[in-house]
Amino acid sequence: MATRSPETPYDMRREALATYFDSTAKKAWIDLTSDAKVSGIRATVRAGRDAMRSTLLGWLPHDLRRTRVLDAGCGTGALAVEAACRGAEVTGVDVAGGLVEVARERTPGFIGHGRIHWRSGDMLDPAFGSFDHVVAMDSLIHYAPEDLVDAVEQLTQRATRSVLFTFAPHTRLLGAMHSVGKVFPKNDRSPAIVPVSETELRARLGRLGDWKIARTHRVSSGFYTSQALELVKRG
Repeated sequence: MATRSPETPYDMRREALATYFDSTAKKAWIDLTSDAKVSGIRATVRAGRDAMRSTLLGWLPHDLRRTRVLDAGCGTGALAVEAACRGAEVTGVDVAGGLVEVARERTPGFIGHGRIHWRSGDMLDPAFGSFDHVVAMDSLIHYAPEDLVDAVEQLTQRATRSVLFTFAPHTRLLGAMHSVGKVFPKNDRSPAIVPVSETELRARLGRLGDWKIARTHRVSSGFYTSQALELVKRG
């Protein structure tokens, strides 16, 4: 696999996301990921994200002691905290430094045997080390299929047991939203989510010879639609 140059579509998209989530959307995401009162639309997104997080955590071993987990795109940290409470040593990474600070502030004073290392930066940076499990919940949904799969491939190179990630499945509704460039009203619009054909995605993932697709699960809740995919190491 060729090394990415500094100006690839992935890098430009990543920087746009960092700017968005550290400025325009920071307050909205703080509210969305808390118990603050939100609009009906955002309530469906919150419920969908809660269900997806539960799905991904359910695919990890219940006992995570002596296990390293990468929360790739940790946001305000809910998944990382739950994994740590089950004993994992978690590295939570997000390109939005402001959200990482919120995650750090929300970390409970006691998380049992687990530990969390909060980091701001690129989730693909190999300097963060290797892990038993990598989880990327809704952190790759803004990338084109080829960039998404390239990112997943890089994550598999740092995982020994599983890589769990989500993508935006291509549905008629999501396709229409993407074609007009909006998911929320203009004053509330996020960087476009890129719908991906599951058939195309599975074909592209076929190049990962040491990994195979295991479970998949779709969550649909109002304005939230996301599909989880589990990759496990062969052999």
